[in-house]
Amino acid sequence: MAACQTEKKEINFPKTDLAKAPLIPKPIKTIPTGSAFGLDASTAIYTSTTNPEFEKVGKLLSENIKTKTGLDVAVNASTGEKLERLIYINQSDSIDLESPESYQLYIKKDSILLNAKTAAGAFRGVQTLRQLIPEKSNDTLTDHPLWPIPSGKIMDAPKFGYRGSMLDVARHFFTVEEVKKYIDALAYYKFNTLHLHLSDDQGWRIEIKSWPKLTEVGGVSEVGGGEGGFYTQEQYKDLLAYAAERHITIVPEIDMPGHTNAASLSYPFLHYAGAETPRVRTDMKVGYSSFDAKKDTVYSFLDDVIGEIAAMTPGPYFHIGGDESHVTKKDDYILFVEKVEKIVQKHNKRMIGWDEIAQADIAPSSVVQLWNNAENALNAAENGSKIIISPAKKAYLDMKYDSISEYGLHWAGYIPVDVGYKWNPETYADGLAKENILGIEAPLWSETISNGTELEYLAFPRIIGYAELGWSPSEHLNWDDYKERLAAQVPYLKAMQINYYPSKLVDWKKE
Repeated sequence: MAACQTEKKEINFPKTDLAKAPLIPKPIKTIPTGSAFGLDASTAIYTSTTNPEFEKVGKLLSENIKTKTGLDVAVNASTGEKLERLIYINQSDSIDLESPESYQLYIKKDSILLNAKTAAGAFRGVQTLRQLIPEKSNDTLTDHPLWPIPSGKIMDAPKFGYRGSMLDVARHFFTVEEVKKYIDALAYYKFNTLHLHLSDDQGWRIEIKSWPKLTEVGGVSEVGGGEGGFYTQEQYKDLLAYAAERHITIVPEIDMPGHTNAASLSYPFLHYAGAETPRVRTDMKVGYSSFDAKKDTVYSFLDDVIGEIAAMTPGPYFHIGGDESHVTKKDDYILFVEKVEKIVQKHNKRMIGWDEIAQADIAPSSVVQLWNNAENALNAAENGSKIIISPAKKAYLDMKYDSISEYGLHWAGYIPVDVGYKWNPETYADGLAKENILGIEAPLWSETISNGTELEYLAFPRIIGYAELGWSPSEHLNWDDYKERLAAQVPYLKAMQINYYPSKLVDWKKE
């Protein structure tokens, strides 16, 4: 970059206000300076080159710019030509960058500087920059198309280190392409985790080479009687790599000891005597299946399954489910969770489980996901465990918006767009200190949806609100302000062909 010269061409931009940009999640601090950076064909992107991950972030930005504007913006091009404007993605050791995902954005007339300590932080800053690029060029300021980006400073960092969504690919199977599309949208709104619910009573969705019948027998059914499906290990690795490029960690879940009918149908020795006899299940019932907690062969099986999945998965977590094991005797349930935790640890992962696992004597390193019983979460927190906040009545994306919603259930209540936004994960569980909260996750169970279009109907726009609840300071959370910024997301949702639910609570902006 040092060899490049910057030629400044003065453009008289109309006054802009960075503070009024409809950014989601809302940044910690925004300081407008009233001018703009002119993104055009003469713009170039440069990145720190000591870390190749920064160059990857630059290339993703270049691809995003081309998709939105048609401009071909070079990345780290070695050219002696004069540059009019540049975007520099810089690996910085500034003490102001307090967390790995913190970033600073300095937008001037002729340059944009994005500072971050890590490539993940740079990637989060790029999502802010993407949202600042106008939908249409301004062709009155120069003799060529130019996209004015409001000038100023943005200082930003996430409230929680864990910000996720769960996708249930077990009740209905979703293709690799459908999951990738969801990952892209999660990344745009600064999520960093996708939890995949890979097994349930109605289907087993991940190839296990040492136990092939899991997919041969257990993978060919789903709710409603469809053909099911599963991910080969190569497809799973492809999803992991795709998510990693977007700085999203995939958390695999094998639900147990309940929700295990598909596994026990494939290998009957796993079956618990007190549970219903395994058969192909295409209904939505829960609570009738269980693994046998007292058979050594069950744990040998799980060692293989967890081992194969853990070996492919670079993230730190393995989710064991643990919910709704209604036919498992309590002593057996506790024995099972404690034994499986040791298997997860053996494979160098941290266990996550739904809040029922807190009944067992679990290690402080294990994480409890609060979906139903706050007392379980409080007990686990007292023992040193971190808590993921996912209350069904606030954060379940499969709950209907209202009584006339086309898809979804309502056993936990209706969750209109405003109800999904107007709560605080930091104070949801009375007595749970903020420092015990790992983050927030919005689960999407798939009993009533069977393809990407239906998935999007339930997830959007509510998932966008959960992005802000997980990232932005609590004092910034304001429904009236948020719903204006949400309405401005329509061009992005349309460009991505996302089938969002047009709630009447929001005055949706038309293109």
